[in-house]
Amino acid sequence: MTDTPVEEMSFEQAMHALERVVSQLERGDVPLDESIKLYETGAKLKARCEAKLKEAEAKVAAITLDGDGTPTGTTPVDGQ
Repeated sequence: MTDTPVEEMSFEQAMHALERVVSQLERGDVPLDESIKLYETGAKLKARCEAKLKEAEAKVAAITLDGDGTPTGTTPVDGQ
């Protein structure tokens, strides 16, 4: 895991960390207490990835196109 708090991770950082957590849990050689901590961390990482994807989707949805389909700018996204 990195020293970066989950709330500050980029999508790529969170996804990579989540993949490591899943790998550790799938091996099944982690003590129960550590498995619980890993699961909790994995849940936070999953939520971070979902939040970053929603942000990206909102930005893509905000792109405005002209009649020819050429991007002409963006429209404001709620809450931003």
